Amino acid sequence: MSTHSNIEIRNSAPPPLVFPPALRFIARFLSIVFHPLFIVSYTMAFLIFVHPAVFIGLDYRTKVLRIIHIILLTAFMPLFAIFIMSRLKLFLHSVRVNSAKERIVPYLITMIFYWWPWNVFRNLPDSPPVATKFLLGSFLAICAAFFCNIFFKISIHATAAGGLLMFFLLFSFNDTYASGLYLSIAILVAGMICTARFIASDHSSFDIYSGLFAGMLSQLIAWQFAS
Repeated sequence: MSTHSNIEIRNSAPPPLVFPPALRFIARFLSIVFHPLFIVSYTMAFLIFVHPAVFIGLDYRTKVLRIIHIILLTAFMPLFAIFIMSRLKLFLHSVRVNSAKERIVPYLITMIFYWWPWNVFRNLPDSPPVATKFLLGSFLAICAAFFCNIFFKISIHATAAGGLLMFFLLFSFNDTYASGLYLSIAILVAGMICTARFIASDHSSFDIYSGLFAGMLSQLIAWQFAS
């Protein structure tokens, strides 16, 4: 009787969703364009070049040097380290870093690279507090993802999306030049990232929602304590 009931339960379970190839292609494309390691560069580029007041005291050359510094440390160097490890088969079998176990060393390396720009910016006298807060929140998000990765395979894409969303939410309430457009774009991008991961990844709903929460909490903590 018990065996028969178990068979009935399995048969009554809803089948996994199957998405059209075109939709999966779009989801993979969005996952690459909005890769977690690119979010910091995108946001800092907005603060440096688009926002009218955050970096208003710096000349163009200094702004370019700042964004190059950010891109090198938060995007290029972590990706290059992962590429080298995958080619040498050091802790990784692929640049995709599929398993939670394979993510341990890349997380540690990324934590170092993310700590460095925050430490540099907070010690520069001409760095605006909002940029320092965002960089600290990004570093804390990586730390949170590393800790959660011990227990389950948290979605680092969703973590970055949560950080992006919370940062612009807090920024919109404290910005003299506040625009609903900036926050609306952040909400749209965060939604696209999480939706893309639902479609194109093997993450569970818990992995994605917990990542979103971890990223939001990290930026909230950074906003409260960073100067």
